[in-house]
Amino acid sequence: MANVLFVNACVRQEKSRTLKLARHFLAAYAALHPEDTVVERDVMVERLEPLYPDTLDYQERLLEEGRTDDPMFAAAHQFAAADKVVIAAPFWEQSFPAVLRVYLERVSGKNLSFYYDEAGGKHSLCHVRKLLFLTTRGGDFSAPEAQWLEMGANQLKAIAHSFDIPEFRTIAADGLDIVGNDVEQIMAKAMAECDEVAKTF
Repeated sequence: MANVLFVNACVRQEKSRTLKLARHFLAAYAALHPEDTVVERDVMVERLEPLYPDTLDYQERLLEEGRTDDPMFAAAHQFAAADKVVIAAPFWEQSFPAVLRVYLERVSGKNLSFYYDEAGGKHSLCHVRKLLFLTTRGGDFSAPEAQWLEMGANQLKAIAHSFDIPEFRTIAADGLDIVGNDVEQIMAKAMAECDEVAKTF
């Protein structure tokens, strides 16, 4: 039995094409893995604040005092305890919505998601073994010459590496806003990929 955390960062909520893709994946996953538990964290509803000087000082003081049970660290504890994480966020200003970046700031922290040993080596405290990023993009960033323009998936891949998460992958529906493209066909292809990934995720 696995604990799956679904991080919903879809700005348009139920109107979101990304959320539609995510709901499809989660339904396929649940059908194949009924023994697993899926918990959703909707960061759009939660409205986490970024780390301003005062909140950063407060966070650092809590960590220095070892008070990691403070509610401020709830997101970090939930993330670190998950076996698998699914993040859904649309392509937004070459990356993903700012609220997801705020969430990532909140889950990353010394003695929360990682620690340093006496020699200065960094070690993960995350139990997460798999991270899946689901996204939709108006443009087509699948071609090798365009991939460098897409920084959302690349940033999450780097974070997965930083947290020693061994498996990271992205499912993206590209080119949805390009005139002449068949949107339904593109979404159907991405959903078919979701069905395949759900088997082994």
